[in-house]
Amino acid sequence: MAAIPTPARHTVGLFLLLGVVFIWVASSFLVSNLFGKLEYNRPFFITYLNTSTFSLYLVGAYASRVWKSRHSTKPAQRKRSRSDDNTALLLADNTSGEVDTSEVTSTSDDVSSRLGRARLEPIQSKLSVRETVLLGTSFCGLWFAANVTQNASLAYTTVANSSILCSTSGLFTLIIGAAAGVENFNGMRLAAVLVSVLGVYSIMKFGTDEATSTHMPLSWLGDMLALLSAALYGCYTTLLKRRIGDESRLDTPLFFGAVGLANILLLWPGFIVLHYTGIETFRLPHSGSMWLMIIVNALIGTFLSDYLWLLAMLMTSPLVVTLGLSLTIPLSMAGDIIFKGLS
Repeated sequence: MAAIPTPARHTVGLFLLLGVVFIWVASSFLVSNLFGKLEYNRPFFITYLNTSTFSLYLVGAYASRVWKSRHSTKPAQRKRSRSDDNTALLLADNTSGEVDTSEVTSTSDDVSSRLGRARLEPIQSKLSVRETVLLGTSFCGLWFAANVTQNASLAYTTVANSSILCSTSGLFTLIIGAAAGVENFNGMRLAAVLVSVLGVYSIMKFGTDEATSTHMPLSWLGDMLALLSAALYGCYTTLLKRRIGDESRLDTPLFFGAVGLANILLLWPGFIVLHYTGIETFRLPHSGSMWLMIIVNALIGTFLSDYLWLLAMLMTSPLVVTLGLSLTIPLSMAGDIIFKGLS
């Protein structure tokens, strides 16, 4: 991906973030409906299937590399031809007249100044295939843990509560980002994070009324899972930004493909452990409508939205994206009022 000028990058990143907000809220209500009305409380299965769809990006990554390998020779030949033509023109000019020493000196000074600036600016090369695959594999576990805890929270608490508590990841992102040198710790950013943290206090003190307690007696467990998801989210967004830096360094489809493939190959034993411990008995969806909801959620709520989220995070910053996702709060609260009748 070619580098985009900084102001434009931020603008594009914010628009991508807005799209992610709407997709994630819709996905949360879809999962909540599966766990509630349809009584299919299988957060591990849903998260495993969602993350596995990332492996489909490997098809696109492979096709892209094949296409580039077949078309890379012609531009190289044209470049060498242009270089030979330029060399011939320079030789012709030098033989036809005297060399202007002032122009040579000026050009030499200009080149020296450019080289000096280049030494001051750190050069970040694009990650190799091996580095990208290793990065995706190493982040698979952390990525999966953050998503499975967020999905599991929807089985015990409302979408609004889960969204508000997950938005506190801004606090974790700021702390971890400042420690890692990714974020600048200042008063403005701290104030913005503290505003979102007030949501936690509001939920803990006023968010659980008698009606909610009756329908969701384990809402406290859902709240704790949402907070854990927020902490894990803060960890992996900051670490990704620190490792990658600019989006032009990353082959994004290859990265997501590596995450999906690692998820398929490494995390399947979780089904056996959860089944025999009784935490989540293995059972496939029993109707076509349930399969349709799960597949739509996987392809749009994860396959597409997480790709857009990563681009938005790399084009802006982990803290900007985290605080921007707080827009899920009013949308989730409105959805709870409309779809669930919670006031």
